[in-house]
Amino acid sequence: MDERQKIDVAVFRYGVIQDFVTGIELEYGKQEQLFQEKCARKWTIPFSNKTSISRSTLKRWVELYRTGGKKLESLYPNDREDKGKPRVLDNDVCMTLLRLRREQPEVSITFIRERIVKERLFSVIPSISTMYRFYHQHDLMQKRMPAEDRRRFEAEHPNDLWQSDVMHGPRVEIKGRQGKSYLIAFIDDHSRLIVYAFFYASENTKAFMHAFEQALLRRGLPRKFYVDNGSAYKSTHLMHITASLAIALIHARPYKPQGKGKIERFFKTVRSQFLPGFTGNTIEDLNKSFAAWLETYNNRKHSATGQKPLQRFADGMECIRQAPADLRDFFRKRVQRKITKDRIIMLDNHLYEGPVELIGKKVDLLFHEGEYDQVELKYAQKSYGTLKPVNVHVNCRIKRDKNSKPVIEVDNPIAQTGGVWGGRS
Repeated sequence: MDERQKIDVAVFRYGVIQDFVTGIELEYGKQEQLFQEKCARKWTIPFSNKTSISRSTLKRWVELYRTGGKKLESLYPNDREDKGKPRVLDNDVCMTLLRLRREQPEVSITFIRERIVKERLFSVIPSISTMYRFYHQHDLMQKRMPAEDRRRFEAEHPNDLWQSDVMHGPRVEIKGRQGKSYLIAFIDDHSRLIVYAFFYASENTKAFMHAFEQALLRRGLPRKFYVDNGSAYKSTHLMHITASLAIALIHARPYKPQGKGKIERFFKTVRSQFLPGFTGNTIEDLNKSFAAWLETYNNRKHSATGQKPLQRFADGMECIRQAPADLRDFFRKRVQRKITKDRIIMLDNHLYEGPVELIGKKVDLLFHEGEYDQVELKYAQKSYGTLKPVNVHVNCRIKRDKNSKPVIEVDNPIAQTGGVWGGRS
């Protein structure tokens, strides 16, 4: 498994365990309910045919993340020691496992395994993961889920939970032409503070990423981030950013808008209290007027809390995680490229020189869109610094000695007083 695949697996694992590692202490009953829900759910696991995750695996991932300094790398998969070896159950074991499950369909797989051990039913006890896989293959893992809890909730502290969504705004002048505007906004669930909101010319991933970065810079890192299922929110880029910053990314269930009530209520206020009084023409006018209105909004009493959002947020400053100094680096794109035999790396029609020792290797390139003079190369979690563009004029005069070391031939320089074509000046 290469580096890119390991990152994808680690991001997936973080998404599964994020409820247990964000620093918010869960009551035992809630924690137990989450374990049951995650174990019963069908998952699309990267690079695996499995669709379920056992309780022991969940706990192991949580422990790896905590003991690994809460770094994404701690969730990288290791190569199996028994890779290539068959792991099968004989017919007698299969029949017994089916009988035990059908006798007690309501009990856990752990309970069945403990019974096998206690009654010494098998000479070799199958692992929990093997039993889960076996029962899934025979469609014997269906569980009845508890009734859905739809009570109103509120995060206990500032930055415990953010919500984000997009509101379609008015048509205004954008770069000399009429176009639709989009308000991308973020709200802190506890204080109702609008941590950042701005009208953009698009609701695409690029616009959202800019807004998200600005929100983090201004108000710190949330522990949980609740969004809908739009393309910008489902991107692997966002999943990697949030996992790297230890932010639990939570997607709203399709056709279940109740969880976004606070941000929707804010949008309703924008439509009824701000837009009717807007008299400008351009998107710059729109954002200038909106910024002044938002300042007032954040500093007046909120009907639900009875407090000013900004003051309520500031009262819990000790709970806020500051954004790292290198926050912008977390928003870089990551792509994989192979270094050719002549050390060339191509990225969006730009050529770079790769390290000699990595010829033939697939490496990761990290960069901001449009900033091709600041492309960092990483391989096996090690940084090789910023890549240098290929100088084709120098390379065309390079010979190689017997040790394959470059030797640069320097032609006789043109005299400063001579003509370019050898004639008189």
